[in-house]
Amino acid sequence: MEILVILVPLALALGLTGLAAFLWSLRSGQYDDLDGAAWRAIADDEPPPERKADLAQAKR
Repeated sequence: MEILVILVPLALALGLTGLAAFLWSLRSGQYDDLDGAAWRAIADDEPPPERKADLAQAKR
């Protein structure tokens, strides 16, 4: 039971640290554009013209 003297404050400190990190991420705009990153990851854009030439030479 004496270990609770250490574990309860430790658990409270870790919980408050996690809450503070979450609130900081909300205020700094980390969750503003949830769909943008997902669409950028699957976007099938054509490479720029100078990149196309580099890719064509690499295939030879």
